[in-house]
Amino acid sequence: MQKALALLTDDLVAVEAQFKEDLNSEVPLIRKVGEYVLASGGKRFRPMLLLLSARLCGYEGKQHVALASVVEFIHTATLLHDDVVDSAVLRRGNTSANAVWGNEASVLVGDFLFAKSFSLMVAGGDLDVLRVLSHATTMMAEGEVQQLLNTCDITLDEERYMSVVRTKTAVLIAAACQCGAIISNVGKEQEEALSEFGIKLGMAFQFMDDALDYVADEEEFGKAHGHDLVEGKVTLPLIHALQHCAADEHDRIEAILEADEPSSEDVDFVCALISRTGGIDYTRQRALELVEEGKSALDLFLDGDAKESLKELADYVVSRRK
Repeated sequence: MQKALALLTDDLVAVEAQFKEDLNSEVPLIRKVGEYVLASGGKRFRPMLLLLSARLCGYEGKQHVALASVVEFIHTATLLHDDVVDSAVLRRGNTSANAVWGNEASVLVGDFLFAKSFSLMVAGGDLDVLRVLSHATTMMAEGEVQQLLNTCDITLDEERYMSVVRTKTAVLIAAACQCGAIISNVGKEQEEALSEFGIKLGMAFQFMDDALDYVADEEEFGKAHGHDLVEGKVTLPLIHALQHCAADEHDRIEAILEADEPSSEDVDFVCALISRTGGIDYTRQRALELVEEGKSALDLFLDGDAKESLKELADYVVSRRK
């Protein structure tokens, strides 16, 4: 991401300052938890996409910094809530906020970040931005609920899972890109192209998370090996394995998913099976296809540093190890 980071150095410094300003509250715990999560190793992927999209569209104002902060606030709120739902103890290699301050504090600070995000959007006064981001947060909530309903469902197929990924992960990334176009007052065609780029990128990002959960080093990835399996999440590598394994192996996976707490031997069995049936390679290939489709949406725009940086971020999605 070096080209993108170099291009956005000043803007990212301004975004970090905006975070601190937007976390102002008379309740000290809100700032403490908020700063802890915001400083826990996030790559500012969504703010970077918004900033680059605005730059790609020729934006020259100041609204992009505040809006980049809003997008990261929304993302951080979902992380706080997700860790409570998942009973997580690690986030990006650090102790999760709910493990430090408890579930109640995590949920309530997440609520504050959501509420603060919308008050900042209203203060910005752009109804199109408010429309896009409010739609995205609604879709994200629906995606999380649908993922919960899909827990331990071995009948889940790729099409249904892609629908969850689109709503749970991709819509906010797409909204970040689209908002960069909105504040630049470009035409609908450019706005829709950046939204399409974001959707494809967001789905690829989640697919790579799916793959890394089974193969990445725990210390590097920041969460336990096979964590999705332990939570009963049926993700793309497992879906592929279920479609290509023997009947007895299929039955064992079903039993493992139904267990209250799969053993380390169970996790190792599923990881080995996913590798043998090509689940990791298949997931990486699907992510790569999505990234290429997303990059083609940028053909509408003139070549330049912003376009190259967006493509670099897209390539980073499929090459990352954490």
